[in-house]
Amino acid sequence: MPELRPPARADKGPSQGSHKRFIIGGGISLQDSGGGTSMERLWGLLQGAKRLSPRPSQTIYKHVEGTQQGCPEEEEEEEEEVAKPPGHFCPMELRGPEPLGSPAGRQNLGLWTAAGRRAAPYLVLTALLIFTGAFLLGYVAFRGSCQACGNDVMVVSEDVNYGPGPNSHQGTLYWSDLQALFLRHLGEGSLENAIRQTSLRDRVAGSAGMAALARDIHAALSRQKLDHVWTDTHYVGLQYPDRAHPNTLHWVDAAGRLGEQLPLEDPDVYCPYSATGNATGELVYAHYGRPEDLQHLRTRGVEPAGRLLLVRLGVISFAQKVASAQDFGAGGVLIYPDPADFPQGPHKPGLSGNRAVYGHVHLGTGDPYTPGFPSFNQTQFPPVQSSGLPSIPAQPISADVASLLLRKLAGAEAPQEWQGQLSGSPYRLGPGPGLHLGVNNRRASTPISNIFGCIEGRSEPDHYVVIGAQRDAWGPGAAKSAVGTAILLELVRTFSSMVSNGFQPRRSLLFISWDGGDFGSVGSTEWLEGYLSLLHLKAVVYVSLDNAVLGDDKFHAKTSPLLISLIENILKQVESPNHSGQTLYEQVAFSNHSWDAEVIQPLPMDSSAYSFTAFAGVPAIEFSFVEDGQVYPFLHTKDDTYENLHKVLRGRLPAVAQAVAQFAGQLLIRLSHDHLLPLDFGRYGDVVLRHIGSLNEFSGDLKARGLTLQWVYSARGDYIRAAEKLRKEIYSSEESDERLTRMYNVRIMRVEYYFLSQYVSPADSPFRHIFLGRGDHTLGALLNHVRLLRSSSSETPGAATSGVAPGLGFQESRFRRQLALLTWTLQGAANALSGDVWNIDNNF
Repeated sequence: MPELRPPARADKGPSQGSHKRFIIGGGISLQDSGGGTSMERLWGLLQGAKRLSPRPSQTIYKHVEGTQQGCPEEEEEEEEEVAKPPGHFCPMELRGPEPLGSPAGRQNLGLWTAAGRRAAPYLVLTALLIFTGAFLLGYVAFRGSCQACGNDVMVVSEDVNYGPGPNSHQGTLYWSDLQALFLRHLGEGSLENAIRQTSLRDRVAGSAGMAALARDIHAALSRQKLDHVWTDTHYVGLQYPDRAHPNTLHWVDAAGRLGEQLPLEDPDVYCPYSATGNATGELVYAHYGRPEDLQHLRTRGVEPAGRLLLVRLGVISFAQKVASAQDFGAGGVLIYPDPADFPQGPHKPGLSGNRAVYGHVHLGTGDPYTPGFPSFNQTQFPPVQSSGLPSIPAQPISADVASLLLRKLAGAEAPQEWQGQLSGSPYRLGPGPGLHLGVNNRRASTPISNIFGCIEGRSEPDHYVVIGAQRDAWGPGAAKSAVGTAILLELVRTFSSMVSNGFQPRRSLLFISWDGGDFGSVGSTEWLEGYLSLLHLKAVVYVSLDNAVLGDDKFHAKTSPLLISLIENILKQVESPNHSGQTLYEQVAFSNHSWDAEVIQPLPMDSSAYSFTAFAGVPAIEFSFVEDGQVYPFLHTKDDTYENLHKVLRGRLPAVAQAVAQFAGQLLIRLSHDHLLPLDFGRYGDVVLRHIGSLNEFSGDLKARGLTLQWVYSARGDYIRAAEKLRKEIYSSEESDERLTRMYNVRIMRVEYYFLSQYVSPADSPFRHIFLGRGDHTLGALLNHVRLLRSSSSETPGAATSGVAPGLGFQESRFRRQLALLTWTLQGAANALSGDVWNIDNNF
C-alpha cells in the first residue's frame, strides 16, 4: 500500500531535533514532525488504518529518533511516551502492513512472536493470582454471616431477607435492626406496676385466686398478635397443711411423755411432700445436712440414726437435706434460717427471727404420685410413687425456735465453720433432750393450668424456642414469680409489636405461664411428660424467668454448656443496670477475667429449668441478678413482698427488671432468628475433659486391679473429633441452602438429648443425663464409686445420694457396669453428632 502522509501545515514547519515516527502494526507508521496535528485527526487516521488492514494486527509502538531516513529504531516499548504524549502532536506517517513475505514483515512477526512467548507465562500467572484473590475475598465476605464459625461473630444471618410487615415500609431486618426494634417496643411497657399488681394476688396452686389469674393471663395473651393461645390442664397430687390438725413440735421427757409444745409461729408454713406421721428422738445439730456433714458427726461420735436433725437453710435444697438425713437413718428433720446465711446490711431489710421458710422435700420434679407419666384427667396410672418421696417427716421452723433448741444441746462444740449467728445460742453437736415432731399434711388431687401463646416461625415452625415463668406462689411471691410473670407478659407484648412491624422469626416462639412451680416444677414437668416424644425432637432451648431478680450486684446463669458462648455474646449487648456506660459483660469481667467462672453454674435440681435438660434433653438456662455476698432473705416466705424487694434493690427494681427483659429478649431473637442455631456443641468436650481430670487421680488404683478408664478417653476423643468435623462441614457449606441448614440445625439442637442415657429406664431413672442427672449411670456416681478405692462408703461425701449402698466398698462388677453406661452414652453422642451412619468411624 502506498505510504500516506498528511500534508504539512503551512503555518508551521517541522520541529528541529525532535522528529519522531511511530510504527503501527506491520508497517503503518505515524510520523511526528511536531506540526500540532489535532487529536480528532489522529483518531480518524487510526480508524482508517484499522479498516484498511486485511487482517487483525497487533500494535507495537517503536520510538524512532532523527529524520525520516537513516534513523535507528528503539526495539523496546515506550509506555511512558504513550501514556504522556507531548503537548503538540507531530506530523505522522501512516503506512500499510508489510507483506508477510517481505523482510520487514518477517522481522516484525518474529519480534512479536518472541515477545509473546516471553510474556505468556507471566500473563497466565497474573490471571490465576487475580482469580484466586477475587475468589478468596468473595468467599470470606460471603461467610461473614455464619454464626458457627467462631465466637467473635455477632451477626444474625444478615443475608436473610425478611418480608416487610403490613404496616412497615422496610425490607431486610438485620441484627442491628432487630435489636433497635426490640428495645424500642420494650420501653413502652410498665414492668414495675405489673410486678406490684401480681404480687398482691392470691396465687397458691389450686386456689380460686390462681384460677382467676389464669383467666386474666389467657385474656392478656389473646389480645396480642399471637398465632395460637391455649390452656393445658393437669390433675396432680399436691400436699397442703391440715388446718384442723396443724403440725406440732413438743419436748419429750425422759419417760417418753410429751412435754411443753414449742411454738410454730405460722401453721401455714410446711414442707410439701413430707412424710406424714410422728417422729421422736434426741436432737442433733447437723450444719447444712449434707452427706459430709452427717459423716463428720459420725467421726465425732455423734450418731445421726434414730435422731431428729436440726439443719440450717442453704447450700443444698430442702429435698437434698431430707434425703441425706434419711440415708443416714435419721428419724426427722427440722430446717431453720440462720442469720449467718442471711446477713443484714445497715440499709437493707432482713428476715425476722419469727419467720420460717417454705420448701418442698420431693427429690425430683413433677407430680410424685405419677412418676414418669403425665397427670391428665381420667388417665389410669400404675400404683407407684416417686422414689424421691421421703419416708421421714420434715418441718420448717423459725430462727427463734431454733435458738431455743440449740440452748438445750449438750455434747462437743461444733467446728468453727459450723458456728452460726444466733445470739446467746452455743452451737454444740448434741445430742440434746428428746423431741416429738408431728406432721399432718394432707394430699389433694388438684387441677393446675399451664397457659401457652405461640408466634409461628417462618422457615422452621416445627422447632420451638420456649420461654416460661412460674405463675403460682406460696405467699406474695414478688421475687419468686411476680417478676417472672410480669417480664413474660411484657416480652409477649413486645414480640407481638415486632411482628406487626416486620419481624418474622425463623423458628416458633412459645411463651408459657406455668402452674404448680412451688411444689417442684409440677406444671412444666407434667407438660414434658405428656409430650416428651414430641418435645425432644422440636424444643430447641428453654429460657426460665424464675428468680430472675434477687438483687442487683452480680449476674449468675445456671445453664447447659451449649449456651455459654451465646450468653457471653448477649452479655456484651446489654447495659448494666447499676454501672452506667458498662455492659453486663464488662461488669462481670472487671472483677474476674475468667468471666464464665464468675457467671456460669450448672443447673441444680431445684431449678425450674432442670427437668428440661436432665429429663427431656433440652438445653436450658435460668439466670438471676443477685446481691454480692448476701442472698435474698425473703424467698419462700410471707415477707417476699413488692415493698421488701424494692427496698433490697434500693429502688432499682425497674432498671434491673428491664435488664432481665433485654437479656431474655435478645436471647430469644438470636435463637429464633439465626439461620444456624448458636449452640456451641464443642463445649461438652471440655466438660468431659474436666471430669476425666478428677478420675485420673485414681488411675493407679484402678490399674492395680486390672481396670482402666481408656474406654472413656476414647469416647471423649471421638466426640471431640465429631464436633470438629461438624464445625468444618458447616463452615464450608452454603448458608443459603435451606435443606442443608435445617439438617445441621437438627443435629445441633439434639446434642443435649444425646447425653440422656439410652441404657436406663425413664421410669426408674427419670433424670438420665449423664452429667446433670441422678443415678448410677451418671459420671458423678462413677466418681463417687471410684473414691471408695481409698475409703469406705461411709466416709465418701455424696455416696449416699449417688446410690452407693451404705456399708459396701468398691465393687468391680458395679464399676464395670457404670463405666459401660457412661462410655456408650458418650460414644452414642459422638456417633449421632457425626451424622449419617456411613460417616461414623467405628474403630472404637
